[in-house]
Amino acid sequence: MSSLTADRLYALLPAVYRQRDAERGGPLRALLAAFAQEFAALEENLEQLYDDQFIETCAPWVAPYIGDLIGYRPLHGVSPRVASPRAEIGHTIAFRRRKGTALMLEELAQDLTDWPARAVEFFEQLATTQYMKHLRLHAPATADLRRPRALLERGGAFNRLAHTAEMRRSEAGSGRYNIPNVGIFLWRLLALRLSLVPLTPDAGDASGRKFRVNPLGADLRLFRRARTEDDISHLAEPVNVPQPLTVRLMALAVRAAQASAVPAPDARLDDDYGPGESIALFKPGNPPTPLSVTQVRVCDLRDLVDAGGNVIGWNHEDGVPAGTIGIDPERGRVLLGAAADGPLLATFHHGQARAIGGGEYQRMFEGADLAAQRAVEQGNPLQPQLDAIAGGGRLVIQDSRTYAQTPVFKVDAVLTPGAPGLTVVVAAANPARPLVAASATVMLAIGARGRLVIDGLVFSGGLLHLPAAADDEPRELVLRDCTLVPGRTLQSSGDAAAPGATSLLIEHPFARVTLERCITGPIRAVPGATLTLKDSVVDAGAPENVALAADAAGSAGAELTVSECTLIGKVHTRLMRLASDSVFFARRGPAPGETWLAPVLVQRRQQGCMRFCFVPAGSITPRRFKCQPDALHPGVLPHFTSLRYGDPGYAQLRHATDAAIRAGASDGSEMGVLHALFQPLRETNLRIRLDEYLRFGLHAGIFYET
Repeated sequence: MSSLTADRLYALLPAVYRQRDAERGGPLRALLAAFAQEFAALEENLEQLYDDQFIETCAPWVAPYIGDLIGYRPLHGVSPRVASPRAEIGHTIAFRRRKGTALMLEELAQDLTDWPARAVEFFEQLATTQYMKHLRLHAPATADLRRPRALLERGGAFNRLAHTAEMRRSEAGSGRYNIPNVGIFLWRLLALRLSLVPLTPDAGDASGRKFRVNPLGADLRLFRRARTEDDISHLAEPVNVPQPLTVRLMALAVRAAQASAVPAPDARLDDDYGPGESIALFKPGNPPTPLSVTQVRVCDLRDLVDAGGNVIGWNHEDGVPAGTIGIDPERGRVLLGAAADGPLLATFHHGQARAIGGGEYQRMFEGADLAAQRAVEQGNPLQPQLDAIAGGGRLVIQDSRTYAQTPVFKVDAVLTPGAPGLTVVVAAANPARPLVAASATVMLAIGARGRLVIDGLVFSGGLLHLPAAADDEPRELVLRDCTLVPGRTLQSSGDAAAPGATSLLIEHPFARVTLERCITGPIRAVPGATLTLKDSVVDAGAPENVALAADAAGSAGAELTVSECTLIGKVHTRLMRLASDSVFFARRGPAPGETWLAPVLVQRRQQGCMRFCFVPAGSITPRRFKCQPDALHPGVLPHFTSLRYGDPGYAQLRHATDAAIRAGASDGSEMGVLHALFQPLRETNLRIRLDEYLRFGLHAGIFYET
């Protein structure tokens, strides 16, 4: 605040002038108030001029000029940490003082990519003859067979075994163990949490002992909840990265925790089990009671098969005594020592490339201004609450429980001419991921001019059906951050129970349907309806199946707009308004009863546009702009880490995919549902900075661990 306020300036005047000014209504006081405002602006400007000399306090427009003074080169602002260059400019001089050190390179990689990283100097892992006056006891030339952790971590980011020299270049991601090579290991997958989920019984188990943590009843690979590094001088360890959990490594750590003593170097106390850790089991209650680590055994609970290939049980069924619980983190299985040891709740983490579909992550949902507000939890019936808000309102599901119900989502009709329609919002609390396990079709009874928003839910067991109506009034359906399980349900192995089965059926020709950040199976939408897909996956189970059409026969479906999506399966639509930055992964080959062969078939080709998309050869589409494959890249194809829903790398493009697809979007990012992650631009930023911060003669390679 300025020291020259209007009152202070006025007090400096002789009393005779103040008295005469008061007699005339205070015009002089008003003039001095205007002067005070200008003095305040001048003082603020002078203070800002001083602040502008420092990167921590300067105005945003000054930051590039300070960066130019020290030779800072701007980057793609795709990571939150480099969206504003202030922090990186502030670190530039400190980074240059530590140029080439592993700690600096690791910190640099984390800042530029916003992924967990570990820097490895490969010369430390070379098998060399040592100088007898300078022994390196931490780097023996041969493996110590008494150190199981070192043997299990061999070859990766935390390798501690010596290797013979490699001659390949590390820049290509191939050569590692050589004197000038440095490796930057990155973990791209997220470890997403599910909290206090009831264990799902194994299908066909009569003992009451076999369970899975996955509410869908399928095997699920569990991930570590990464701990934040507190010290800048600390290189990342396994506990600091979100990597998949393994039976043997987790067993070593849990045994060390159970020993209640100072652990050996190969068995650090990062046990990954317990409240706030990667996985924890609880007894139901208010609040739930966590099971102690002393009650837990980490086991390999894989299937046992007979000579004919039939599953006859789980491994180690007889090795888990009553009162203890067996956990298999590689398959997400839990084996009770006795049926009386249940029931249990589980909190765990699973891997996913991006936070889309249902999940316990931060979401923004609408409907807070609606008059009717309802809540439901603990698996209680949904239908009474849905009926209560059919005239407009919001229902919030408070937890991640399974709701084994087949509800009807209702929105009352408004038939008065000119009157606005009603809005109903059904949303998961933030954060929560409820599962609606339906036993039949879930009806969407949206009345005339009604709007239904479903946010953050997972549906399995049945399709969502918006039926036709006698009137010609519009309806609107919005699915946001939802999962309609591809294949409707999953087998215990994780495979879809009914690949290609319809997940969403739209039969009203005046419906407007929007999917945002969703995962779904095939969509059937009749002509006349409009369908908008944003940041979503439509998975028909195989490229030969039909992902989007009007019916099972593959007739031309609704008008379509697609942005940053991955569609697995063939598409047949009457009109493609716009397709941008998307992947249409489909192949020729008719399904039973199908009469068309084109992977993507658009009837009205004189309208619409497809830009920066992968469109399979043989497709019949409107005009294309910079789509793949083209004349320069005639044979390119997308290669995915996995196309099975539930796998950690689901819908993720492999690094082996041609750059025409992996960096072929309109802004240099990848095509498809992971476009918003800007992974190629993050890698480009890192390579630019590595050229600047590596010492002379060193070579750096980037290795993706997930």
